[in-house]
Amino acid sequence: MAVTTDLLEAFLKCPTKCFLLSRGESGTGNAYADWIRAQGDAFRSEGIRSLMSGVTPDTCATGPAATVPAGWQFALDFVAESENLRCSCDAVERIPSAGRGRVAEYIPIRFVFRNKLTRHDKLLLAFDAFALSKALGRKVTVGRIVHGDDRVTLKVKTSDLKHEVEKMIDRLKVLISNTSPPDLVLNRHCAECEFQTRCRQKAIEKDDLSLLGGMTEKERTDFNSRGIFTVTQLSFTFRPRRRPKGLQGKRERHHYALKALAIRENKIHVVGKPEIKIEGTPVYLDVEGLPDRGFYYLIGIRGKTVESVVQHSLWADGPEDEARIWREFLAKLMEIENPVLIHYGSFESAFLKQMREKHGGPPNGSRAAKALDSSVNLLSVIFSQIYFPTYSNGLKDIAGWLGFRWSDPSSSGVQSILWRQEWEQVRATSAKERLVAYNSEDCAALDLVAHVVGQVCRNRNGPDSETTDCLEVIVADKLDSQLTMWPKFSSSIQDFEAINKAARWDYQHDRIYIRTDAELKKAKRRKHSLVKRAEHISKVVVCEPLRVCPRCQSRTHKFRTLTKCLHDLRFSRSGVTGWVVKYQFYVLRCPACGALTPWPNDFWEGTAYGRNLAAFSIFEIIDLCVSQRSVTETLNRIFGFQVEEIVVRRLKERGAEYYRETRNKILAAMVEGNVIHADETRIRLHGKTAYVWVFTTFRGVVYFYSETREGSLAQSALAGFQGVLISDFYAAYDSIPCAQQKCLLHLMRDLNDAVLDNPYDESMKEVALAFAELLGGIVKTIDRWGLKRLFLRKHMVDVARFYKRISNAEHYSAAARKWKARLDKEREKLFTFLSHDGVPWNNNNAEHAIKAFARLRRAIEGLSTPKGIEEYLILLSVCQTCKYSGVDFLKFLRSGETDIRIFAAR
Repeated sequence: MAVTTDLLEAFLKCPTKCFLLSRGESGTGNAYADWIRAQGDAFRSEGIRSLMSGVTPDTCATGPAATVPAGWQFALDFVAESENLRCSCDAVERIPSAGRGRVAEYIPIRFVFRNKLTRHDKLLLAFDAFALSKALGRKVTVGRIVHGDDRVTLKVKTSDLKHEVEKMIDRLKVLISNTSPPDLVLNRHCAECEFQTRCRQKAIEKDDLSLLGGMTEKERTDFNSRGIFTVTQLSFTFRPRRRPKGLQGKRERHHYALKALAIRENKIHVVGKPEIKIEGTPVYLDVEGLPDRGFYYLIGIRGKTVESVVQHSLWADGPEDEARIWREFLAKLMEIENPVLIHYGSFESAFLKQMREKHGGPPNGSRAAKALDSSVNLLSVIFSQIYFPTYSNGLKDIAGWLGFRWSDPSSSGVQSILWRQEWEQVRATSAKERLVAYNSEDCAALDLVAHVVGQVCRNRNGPDSETTDCLEVIVADKLDSQLTMWPKFSSSIQDFEAINKAARWDYQHDRIYIRTDAELKKAKRRKHSLVKRAEHISKVVVCEPLRVCPRCQSRTHKFRTLTKCLHDLRFSRSGVTGWVVKYQFYVLRCPACGALTPWPNDFWEGTAYGRNLAAFSIFEIIDLCVSQRSVTETLNRIFGFQVEEIVVRRLKERGAEYYRETRNKILAAMVEGNVIHADETRIRLHGKTAYVWVFTTFRGVVYFYSETREGSLAQSALAGFQGVLISDFYAAYDSIPCAQQKCLLHLMRDLNDAVLDNPYDESMKEVALAFAELLGGIVKTIDRWGLKRLFLRKHMVDVARFYKRISNAEHYSAAARKWKARLDKEREKLFTFLSHDGVPWNNNNAEHAIKAFARLRRAIEGLSTPKGIEEYLILLSVCQTCKYSGVDFLKFLRSGETDIRIFAAR
């Protein structure tokens, strides 16, 4: 099937519409779409008539390209067909050759009745030029668009849009060749589409996500990737989140999941603390205009007095009356005591701004000036904090749900344009009356919505739900029991509460079942009897007192005798057992220097626990990513201790302090080396984002905590490093004064994503294939000879050949040119490894270290503090360095050694 201008125009607006038209289906009709078509035809006919007025008839032709005689200057309704393309040009101008050896120039012309052009208009002109060039075998690089009331002519360079048009044609061909329609997606074009009723009905049947107004394609795709395809599914994903203190003063984001929940429950939901301040007399404003012409013709204002409601409708017959109704509007505001303007949406905001610029504002300090400066946009209050059970936040939807009804059900912003056009053509009184009634009813609807929003804001700090004019309002911040898998039972009947409590498992197990089951009663007694059990002393050690102070070597005197039990683990070939040793030793104070003699070395850092127990706890927490609570359970239930969770935490803290210098030694050895890999990743702490930096070599790893992602930490940590730094393309690494090697694996992934994003871009594929050929040859050399400069430097010639190959970018697309610029910019940092020994071409070493932290992060994220994270990172640095050096982490912890190299050599 041929690609035509009509199909491409429909494709730009909606793929579903394009598919239906390609199958010859007809919609239920749309008055606005019919009007658009009629306006376009009339403007085209008038434009052609004006174009032909100064041209002799014998130089004009009409019809397909094959029937056009030689020597023509203008061709009307020119149909160009080539391959699978068929375009109907409004007109084509032929400019004869300017001299010998030159060819005639062809310029397609389009007529657009709108005053404001869109990119779609330019793309359709570019399609005309593309199809025309294919049919005539000539280059067509320029086209013209005649548009607007003043018939302004815009010259468009269609050659710049050629690649984009080619991609659209390829996508359109795939679409119309499929037997099944594309995924149905409602969009802004639906209001003026003849298939509107059909598509919306199907979307409602499917409960499609596109029913939610404002959701972008990217957001919808993200939900689909998580298995969420319907509004009902989305409603079950909402979870109340505590807002971080740093975001308290910022605007709340829009929660589509909460919008879906409000629709499912058919109740108003509130997030945060919405506020609407109306300190004065509310004046409700609604304006009708023609955005394409920048002309406002009807201003509706609604106010309330003690006795009744007052409605004013200020009408303008034409643009010359716009200033008059603006002055009348300001005069009405001056008559009201302390007016507060309330409107809905950005259309009125733009109106107030443009009218003040075009026709002047009221005197400074006047009532009208204060009202204009402090106008209230009701939609901004509703948008992210008040969720009505409607698919969109449009005034028609919300007021309709609240029970408001318009006298004409078909009234809408699009319909008002048709009514205004009807009035301008025949000055029909009925059309004007419909417009005034529609505007007045919009003001009344705004009054109703503002009243409800005001009550919702006032009742926000009450209980979980309040009755607002028979409307139930749910505070989403307190939604906990309703959204969990096991909802909390609540009832206004006290007996129900007592009955539900009596059915709980713990209650029945501890108070009911044991009365009828003797075994349960015995088990409970055994449990209580085992709570306090005597410690089994495995060994008793009596220490000899020191006669000389270890600090000043003076004689010491007896101070006092201590008896302490050392709780430790005993490792043997067959396993691990709990081990309690009773120590009797003397604590002596030196009379000369005042120093106390230390406890026996078997005690870990002045605690009542041994080194093996501390090493086992740290090993479980860091290497096995076990929580501190689980480690405590293991020590108590498996080894028979009675340890509190705080003991395990203190063992971790003292272990981190003990090995802090070990991490510093690992980093110092890295800085003295030739290669360092660097990377960074995020971590969330109590709603705040922080960062963890990792630096690695082949034998060592260090981690550091930072509150920000700024490069100052990397600069201070790697100060004095003279080797090659391997990293991704984060700009902070470029500030480190050393040779740089960017990760080519990151580059290849980005390049592959660019190819997938531009599947029909041959120039993009050409760049990717050239890079794949270059890197593939280098990887083969590395597989055979390793990272040796002697064998890698020969590929410098291949690098130069690659850059020469992509240097001719004249025929490249925009995406390919962007990638060429990136490759040129990073050239000096992409192939540094070819000139050095032992320098990898990727950052896999650092990514592997990041994965180790990611496993630990899953266990500690959100539960720790910056100080605690730093302790984890010190111990993780030691753990990973042991693994990189081929050393058992647990054995190193048990040894008491602080230098991994010395321990490995021993």
